[in-house]
Amino acid sequence: MKNIFLKTVLCTSATVATLAWSTHAAAQEEVTVGYQQIVGPYVSAIAMKKFDEPLKAAGYTVKWRQFSSAGDISSALASGGIPIGVLGSTGIAAAATRGVNMQLFWILDNIGHSEALVVRKESGISKPEDLKGKRIGVPFVSTSHFHLLVALSKVWKMNPRDVRILNMQPPQIVAAWQRGDIDAAYVWPPALTTLLKDGTVLTDSEEVGKASVPTFDGIVVDKNWAQKNPKFMQAYTKVLAQAYDDYKQHGAQWQQDSPEVKGITQMIGGEPKDILEAMKMLVFPTAAEMASNTWLGGGADSGAVKALTESAAFLKEQKQIDSVLPDYSGFVNGSWAEQAAGQK
Repeated sequence: MKNIFLKTVLCTSATVATLAWSTHAAAQEEVTVGYQQIVGPYVSAIAMKKFDEPLKAAGYTVKWRQFSSAGDISSALASGGIPIGVLGSTGIAAAATRGVNMQLFWILDNIGHSEALVVRKESGISKPEDLKGKRIGVPFVSTSHFHLLVALSKVWKMNPRDVRILNMQPPQIVAAWQRGDIDAAYVWPPALTTLLKDGTVLTDSEEVGKASVPTFDGIVVDKNWAQKNPKFMQAYTKVLAQAYDDYKQHGAQWQQDSPEVKGITQMIGGEPKDILEAMKMLVFPTAAEMASNTWLGGGADSGAVKALTESAAFLKEQKQIDSVLPDYSGFVNGSWAEQAAGQK
């Protein structure tokens, strides 16, 4: 596949010397894994190289690649450029509907207060009706985009076409905000934290989620690739489970100078104090919690499947996708989280 690069190793014996490669023994497969500018135990574990030795022992090395948007990761997954990537629930629903053969197998966070619609203090916006004619920056096909449309059409009974919604990635939003090119933005940290320095929150995804469905960030994998690489999946999710369990036990003690926080800052930018504040806005479920019906377990009755189904229905209503699948349960797999929970 395009996303796997095999390196040859020199094998010797007492009588012969030959060049050979193996995907399960001496050779190391290089796997490119996509992530986004998010905060949490996952990015901290990447920065602190906690994946390196377990994956090496399983026969793999990882090349971490940061993407600026859900659309870019979806495209890379669809083309075979990467086998694993981070997507928000809305991006997962859109990609699944468009035929990307993937499965959600890990919940990174329940978004809640960490995504918000922020308005410039000098914009004159103090209530939803004031948004008419204003310029709002948001990454398209993201969880922020989804909740912005929900807030406008469902909560405030406005026509989204009455505002100027601009497709911008987080770094572009910050730059446009600082230039005064946009009046508002719906986005996540660290961009959100920067905007809050001279902006105010009009609503957030905790509030909007109560009127629709909650949004979350997750890790998805190419379904066929996962089936062919169980050793990678086992090692990878075991590290994830340990990182999330460690955060549950010790995350409250993280400080600005903690190596975990410094690591996140190195990976995605921003200030340590802002990273800590952003993490307080999120909920990080453990592997056992993910394996339950609340998130990934239970087939069609799982919380993730219900969220994807409702997200897809709304995206179709807003003409972001052309159709809705009859069943999204095939795009959610709780077995890896369940297995990881038992391995800790």
